[in-house]
Amino acid sequence: MRKPRHRLRAAHAAVAVAVLAAAGCDAAGHTASGRQDSGARGDRPSAAAPAWDTSPDSVAAVGDSITRGFDTCTVLSDCPQSSWATGTDASVDSLAMRLLGASEVTRRSWNHAVTGARMSDLKGQITRAAVHKPELVAVMVGANDACRDSTAQMTSVADFRSQFQDAMDTLRRELPAAEVYVASVPNLKRLWSQGRTNPLGKQIWKLGICPSMLGDADALDAAAGQRRQTVQDRVVAYNKVLKEVCAKDLRCRFDGNAVYDYRFGTGQLSRWDWFHPSRDGQAKLAEIAYRVVTAKKP
Repeated sequence: MRKPRHRLRAAHAAVAVAVLAAAGCDAAGHTASGRQDSGARGDRPSAAAPAWDTSPDSVAAVGDSITRGFDTCTVLSDCPQSSWATGTDASVDSLAMRLLGASEVTRRSWNHAVTGARMSDLKGQITRAAVHKPELVAVMVGANDACRDSTAQMTSVADFRSQFQDAMDTLRRELPAAEVYVASVPNLKRLWSQGRTNPLGKQIWKLGICPSMLGDADALDAAAGQRRQTVQDRVVAYNKVLKEVCAKDLRCRFDGNAVYDYRFGTGQLSRWDWFHPSRDGQAKLAEIAYRVVTAKKP
């Protein structure tokens, strides 16, 4: 999660969201070799939805610190090898490893996520990822839009929708035939309820991690309860936006709130910040993504 941009690095330096995508050319725009036909458009109306390729041969990931594997293997550092999306860590068994095989991950997957990113950053990440012409783009972003110094600073639902739509429009211009997996924003209130049971975790949170939800972790008064519920309601609204915008694109699959609904425990949280996913948490995210991407029907 991030503080205002001018204090991003300081916030993460203090210790940095948890928890806790026949020959010729088929309807999905793929040739017999499995590669996409750049002329196929994911947003072009058709009588029937294009076939979804359950085994894309390249993956690009975009998003925030979760997708960078922050605090999974080294304190205060990104650890992309443990990323749920494109990591090479066998204990995580990332989405890319499951789809491409361990020997191909480094050659045919790319991680353009940035620790601290919000929805407003997604368009730029997609532009950079598009250079590789991936067949699948995995998206997980939005937690930082809710994790702010105060509820007043959270990204509005209208802005969140506009920014996500702009990013998806950019993706379609750059990658007309790419498939898109969109993960829901994690349940931040569950993160609070799980992490607050650990004294060390609560002390670390005081350094400035997601104050809108995690500030004054032991406070149970009406004001604190309302603050946390306001954040939770915003996350629910963000996930509704992700679902609705994704539904307009024939080659986009939302996870159906699978990440949000996953009942993670302390074992899925980093022992360094009790906020980001641990390796086990990253593995659970990879499992959810793989299940959605390889499902025969959306």
